[in-house]
Amino acid sequence: MKAVILAGGLGTRISEESHLRPKPMIEIGGKPILWHIMKIYGAHNITEFVICCGYRGYQIKEYFANYFLHMSDVTIDMSQNSMEVHQRYAEPWKVTLVDTGADTQTGGRLRRVRDHLDGTFCLTYGDGVTDLNITNVVDFHRSQKVEATITAVQPMGRFGSLEIGNNRVTHFLEKPRGDGRWVSGGFFVCEPSMIDRISGDADNLEGAPMEGLAADGQLAVWKHDGFWHSMDTLRDKENLERLWASKQPPWKLWK
Repeated sequence: MKAVILAGGLGTRISEESHLRPKPMIEIGGKPILWHIMKIYGAHNITEFVICCGYRGYQIKEYFANYFLHMSDVTIDMSQNSMEVHQRYAEPWKVTLVDTGADTQTGGRLRRVRDHLDGTFCLTYGDGVTDLNITNVVDFHRSQKVEATITAVQPMGRFGSLEIGNNRVTHFLEKPRGDGRWVSGGFFVCEPSMIDRISGDADNLEGAPMEGLAADGQLAVWKHDGFWHSMDTLRDKENLERLWASKQPPWKLWK
């Protein structure tokens, strides 16, 4: 099974970082968040990826082209124009990098990689991490016999919550759940047939294509009560950095 990662957006809400590099290449703990996402899938034995590049996509290509250089110690002999890689290590990944256009919307990006997909596939954005059991979601999707399954999450609130009685705070929650509504967590399992619902580059994935699937009863939902965190803003990045520094980041499903 392959995982498609949408990695071509501008990331305007985290422009402090994304003006220099594509959002999926913004680092958490010294590694691009794209690497973290791929490690999550790898923990569920999904090791083939199709990455939809766009804005500054050449930086993503260069990262994988020079993966040994990023991940290993090296000795560079300038006089001999040679490089020796020490403790050579690489992930067991097969990565297809596709330039899907600078201005293409999310649905259009998926449509452009249709030829690289030959069966049920996973799909996500390049800016969110989770402890989702992807294996269970894939099994659930297949049992539902639908064109797509969406993961629903309840994100944490942005502000602390107060419970008040008799002019006194009776309970304080630093970051409670939001308003109780379920939102898209951005992790999907899909059949290639759902791509036929995307008309062109201007289509957003979670617009008409998903609305059409829902109207036809072809969009199942998996409710995830565990950890989920997107990286939309600099504050989000800082939160993820703190979690990674704790040595027990909730999304680290690999050893």
